[in-house]
Amino acid sequence: MFTIDAHLDLSMNALEWNRDLQQSVMAIRNREAGMNDKPDRAKGTVAFPELRKGNIGLVVATQIARFVAPDNKLPGWHSPEQAWAQTQGQLAWYKAMEDAGEMVMIKDKAGLDKHLLLWNNGTPNDHKPIGYISSLEGADSLVTVQHLERAYNNGLRAVGPAHYGPGRYANGTDATGHLNEQGRLLLKEMERLNIILDATHLCDDAFWDAMDLFNGHIWASHNNCRALVDHNRQFSDDMIKVLIEKGAVIGGALDAWMMVPGWIRGKSLPAEMNCTLDRMVDHMDHICQLAGNTLHIGIGSDLDGAYGREQSPADLDTIADLQTIPGLLTKRGYTATDIENIMHGNWVRFLRNAWSK
Repeated sequence: MFTIDAHLDLSMNALEWNRDLQQSVMAIRNREAGMNDKPDRAKGTVAFPELRKGNIGLVVATQIARFVAPDNKLPGWHSPEQAWAQTQGQLAWYKAMEDAGEMVMIKDKAGLDKHLLLWNNGTPNDHKPIGYISSLEGADSLVTVQHLERAYNNGLRAVGPAHYGPGRYANGTDATGHLNEQGRLLLKEMERLNIILDATHLCDDAFWDAMDLFNGHIWASHNNCRALVDHNRQFSDDMIKVLIEKGAVIGGALDAWMMVPGWIRGKSLPAEMNCTLDRMVDHMDHICQLAGNTLHIGIGSDLDGAYGREQSPADLDTIADLQTIPGLLTKRGYTATDIENIMHGNWVRFLRNAWSK
């Protein structure tokens, strides 16, 4: 089944992990054998051949670069200008992949519809470009609010104002605090440019501020449920309900610690914790019960988001294994229409609505 993945850090993997995503996952693993600079070396799951094998023809692909103040111990860049330069390097990589015929940027309804026709024309996927919607994960790299229009003109279509910790516009996971004045101006500019707000990673204070202030289109590209795994990174039921009211789609994430309670990063193992793709379906099902329908969930895997197989579902070897999800949903009683909604239809409907003009 044609599949959309609403969150992949492709450029980060290419430039910071130095992975040639034109090669197969196995070739990348073989090249990384014996490397230990990162815990996920030789355990990656994402590359272009496996995306095509899994019929994953459209992704939301990130640019990401955090600014860190001197007292912030998270990894990141020491000035907004450095962070901006990093995201521009990431954009250059995406453009290089377009030149190589590997990818194509999708930034409007006409481009979306043309791409969907290509990927559903019944011919093999071997040489089809993978469509990507450009998203900024964490807004720290926007040196000023005015940089947002420059990024929009370069194809940016979604922004998550925060990532982990304190941010220049909004605070994120494991932080607290309301939107600052620049964050409020950022939301106004996003609304003016018709840029999608990605609510993922907003701390609770900033989340509720954004829900009150932002009148544009909202999604949550990769988020699970606090009711099942109690952590501020997840959405509470009240947060999920307001997202449903606003027409959002929420992408199920496959980072193990977000899927099962009690996960200890660096120690727990997926099989021992019964962390399987079915656990993501648990989170999806919880959202469906709150919504009363299947119109607000999709996939936003975040695979290879600074982790690999050591922190992914035990029954997933590569991203191509997302194709086992329809079978899991069928076993739960989901209809064929429900499954199509989850695998791609909800994201397509959302985008067509957001880009209707």
